[in-house]
Amino acid sequence: MSKPDFEPKIIVFACNWCSYAAMDLAGTSRTQYPHNVRIVRVMCSSRVTPEMVLTALAEGADAVLITGCHPGDCHYLVGNYKTLARYTLLKKVLDEVGLGDRVRLEWFSAGEGERFAQYVRSFVEEVKKGALSPKSSTPEEGGLR
Repeated sequence: MSKPDFEPKIIVFACNWCSYAAMDLAGTSRTQYPHNVRIVRVMCSSRVTPEMVLTALAEGADAVLITGCHPGDCHYLVGNYKTLARYTLLKKVLDEVGLGDRVRLEWFSAGEGERFAQYVRSFVEEVKKGALSPKSSTPEEGGLR
């Protein structure tokens, strides 16, 4: 069980063309979303490797969100299909070790700033309720070991 004041650290990998633009729209529209997300801008969601996700978790992130353009709308034509294939395999591995609920993949278009903010708020609340930091040493501290 997590502490009531637990604020998870969430890394968001955002494609430059759609999901980062959605985040930017949320900001310019003054749409509130949690302060505890850290955004890493990538040119395409397909540039996010399993190693990047695992490193984020190993370095103390409580969860990782990979975001990209909707399928069929990728600036690089098939980048998000590659992302989906890679994510599916990574998710199977993480499910086997009990970390599958910590990594998500979601698509956002440039005009979906409100939807992005709403999704992130929901994701942060889910992490607060159940996910624990893999780097902490005891369940009381929010960890798995």
